[in-house]
Amino acid sequence: MRLALALAAVVLAGGVVRADEKPLRIGVLNDQSGIYADMAGPGSVIAAKMAVEDFGGTVLGRPIEIIAGDHQNKPDVGSALVNRWIDEDGVDVITDIPTSSVLLAVQEIGRKKNKLVLASTGGSSDFTGKACAPTGIHWTYDTYALAAGTGKSLAKDGPWFFITADYAFGAALERDTSKAVEQSGGKIVGAVKHPQGTTDFSSYLLQAQGAGAKLIAFANSGADQVNAIKQANEFGIPQSGIKLAGLYLHITDIHAIGLPTAQGLILTQGFYWDLNDETRAWSKRFYERHKAMPTMGQAGTYSSILHYLKAVKATGATDTAKVVVEMKATPVDDFFSHGGRIREDGRMVHDLYLLQVKAPAEQKYPWDYLKLIRVIPGDEAFRPLNEGDCPLVTKEAANRTAQ
Repeated sequence: MRLALALAAVVLAGGVVRADEKPLRIGVLNDQSGIYADMAGPGSVIAAKMAVEDFGGTVLGRPIEIIAGDHQNKPDVGSALVNRWIDEDGVDVITDIPTSSVLLAVQEIGRKKNKLVLASTGGSSDFTGKACAPTGIHWTYDTYALAAGTGKSLAKDGPWFFITADYAFGAALERDTSKAVEQSGGKIVGAVKHPQGTTDFSSYLLQAQGAGAKLIAFANSGADQVNAIKQANEFGIPQSGIKLAGLYLHITDIHAIGLPTAQGLILTQGFYWDLNDETRAWSKRFYERHKAMPTMGQAGTYSSILHYLKAVKATGATDTAKVVVEMKATPVDDFFSHGGRIREDGRMVHDLYLLQVKAPAEQKYPWDYLKLIRVIPGDEAFRPLNEGDCPLVTKEAANRTAQ
């Protein structure tokens, strides 16, 4: 089997595969070694394997394979890999997909070739807005939800200044958060964009200070956000009275930053490993394999694949249209969400969590980093159906949500 740019291909079913048993193949597409590898990367592949194993390893008499590929955060690389997967290797589903520019490119491939795209770590709310597709489902979070959580909660702590990653995700996160801040009575005094993979944020931080900001919001992610927050603390910015807001922080980012530096930060998550007995039980299994607690995107990758496989079994087919209808008709029921639902626009609606990073003295055990401020109900967290400009949404459905 030839897989350009593929990193791994693992058959998870037991026993010998007969020639007439065509595998059901699921492709996990993400950044395997770059700035987003900790929040997705190999951990998402492990989560996908766990979902297949927990399901039983086969469906409709077919073994299930997980294939992993590195898109290198480049839309052209990701698109080439996905096209090869679909055209030559029979991949049925593409999942995970951090880096929104790659995600939106893959959305168009899924639309054209009628293949399911299950987004977990890519965040642009345009995925279920103007770029929505009948083959695309957004699982874990999006930029609107982050804005509805962190943006609204800190709206009046400004004036705000954005330091934003210069690609689709950063633009969407700044746009959605700015709107939430201003609607909540906050003020924006400026913004600056930086290239992906920036290591020196000093000039951007100086611009924020010069603009009179009282809150610097980092509309970036992964190593970019970790470096930005660390450097802001090295320059004494929080000590000067200016607050920091990491708009897209993960548990792995807090681990990299450390509690002494990250303490007090507010973040919005679609999942936290230490919420309840169910999340702890699954996360400890994940930790045994990965030696790090799962991010919300990694947990979402597991949940989305498990829900997909349940739909395949229920319909007795892998036809994309039939499976999507079943997925939308059936509530999500696992440790990630009980009662989550998939709307017409492909948005999986579920509760989110507003959390705060603990002070070092509050930590009781390893990876005990966050405390819950409040649960954000899904209908409050995610953009109303009638506001996304998704062409799949009927006028009747849009009117219902507007009432």
